[in-house]
Amino acid sequence: MSEPALHATAPVRLDFAGGWTDVPPFSEREGGVVVNATIGLHTHAELTLGGSDVRLVSEDLGEEVLLPLAAPLPPASGGVALLLAGARRLGIRDGGWTLRTRSDTPPGSGLGSSGAVGVAVAAVLSRARGETLEPEEIARRAWTLEAVEAGMPGGKQDQWAAALGGFLRLEFSDPDVRAERLALDPAFLEVLARRTVLCYTGRSRVSGETIARVMGAYREGDRQVSTALRALAAAAREMAEALRSADLARVGALLSENWRQQCALDPGMRTAEMTRLEAAVASAGVLGGKAAGAGAGGAMFFLARDDPATVAAAARAAGADVFPVTWSQEGVRTW
Repeated sequence: MSEPALHATAPVRLDFAGGWTDVPPFSEREGGVVVNATIGLHTHAELTLGGSDVRLVSEDLGEEVLLPLAAPLPPASGGVALLLAGARRLGIRDGGWTLRTRSDTPPGSGLGSSGAVGVAVAAVLSRARGETLEPEEIARRAWTLEAVEAGMPGGKQDQWAAALGGFLRLEFSDPDVRAERLALDPAFLEVLARRTVLCYTGRSRVSGETIARVMGAYREGDRQVSTALRALAAAAREMAEALRSADLARVGALLSENWRQQCALDPGMRTAEMTRLEAAVASAGVLGGKAAGAGAGGAMFFLARDDPATVAAAARAAGADVFPVTWSQEGVRTW
């Protein structure tokens, strides 16, 4: 008979500025800066002990792997790579169990859902092992599952956001991460949430090859890529101050500046769907906007100048799905 399930949930994030600068080798050589905030959309992990096998289920991808207890665990690859990575690094060894994950956001949304899934997986497996960890340690474990065990390239902002929650200014000087929680005016946060229109354009096509191409160009001294990455880090520093000052117009302008520099990293950063969406919401009246994540599809978010309902309607007319935005001040949670 199965024991009661253990649960973990972790929020996804909007990256206001600085994404890509948390990725090595830039984060190793020059140090990255990212400003992000978690929202009221979450990833979920459920662990049930019992049975005669190890069962890994990704509900979002519709994929399932069944592993006999006596067999060695395969390498972490495929759609359930993060779950396999968790089983290899943190799995329970004395009996069968089932690990099931799902997300409130579609795969490839650019909202950091894979990092948040990793945080939820690391948290629920660590709890099952009887370990009590600080959020930063859960973030480190989740990054290790994704980047080391599963070999999925990327930075660290998603794991730290999902583990800590709230508005963060993150500094990356590999292997160290410094997290500063931004204390912002509550009235400004209400306005910011009300004016933020979050749109999904279709699954992001950024791949490991894209990341390798961008960072390979940086490594080789490509002037355009290097200049853009430094500008992204500068935009993040300015974004933290704009948020502290409750300067909505400046936040919007920095979103657009960040997106301009991000598009300079790779020709495929802006898709046709994103271009169509940008034109539609610009006509409806926005202060600025950017991709929510690596780019090449996924979600974008915009700050409405006056009427967010008009902007949302324009986004839907352009073919995008619109998600609600509320801020989540709490990070990973287990029970």
